[in-house]
Amino acid sequence: MSVNKKKETTLRLTLTAVFMAFNIVLSSIGIPVPGGHLYLCDAVICLAAILLNPLEAFVVGGIGSFLGDMIFYPLPMFVSLVTHGLQAVVISLIAHHTLRSKPKVASGIGVTVGAVIMVVGYTLGKIFVYSTLEYAIIKLPYEIAQGALGAVLGWVLCWKCRIHGAFSRYIAEDGQH
Repeated sequence: MSVNKKKETTLRLTLTAVFMAFNIVLSSIGIPVPGGHLYLCDAVICLAAILLNPLEAFVVGGIGSFLGDMIFYPLPMFVSLVTHGLQAVVISLIAHHTLRSKPKVASGIGVTVGAVIMVVGYTLGKIFVYSTLEYAIIKLPYEIAQGALGAVLGWVLCWKCRIHGAFSRYIAEDGQH
């Protein structure tokens, strides 16, 4: 393995760990809204999934969310593992493998599909975990708001705040973007 490849691997591992830590922290901080809370962890998941490969995105989204729930609210931790893990993998795959000449559009499509996965996954997960369709339906507007907010914030951070450009400068392009 060349020195440059080792450096890239170390940087990617470090960035994956930092994004995972952000996900864990933000999964514990809810923004109070009437009748519930919104969590900003979806923004980190979307941003990381746009930048990272599918495996790294799964670690950030799935394992990071699982650990955050395990620490702060364990009941839905397996729902979070599956839902946020799938969300992150799909965003990464779409962002890296569709419309290669239009990465902003591809990542926009990715975070939109990811938000739908998150809303459906958590709605079904709440039915399973809490054994009540009514509770899941009551929480549906919050899931939609959280998914939309996370998708928009993740995309804006990546492209409008130029995180993608900084990421590309420090991580060797490996044919994924």
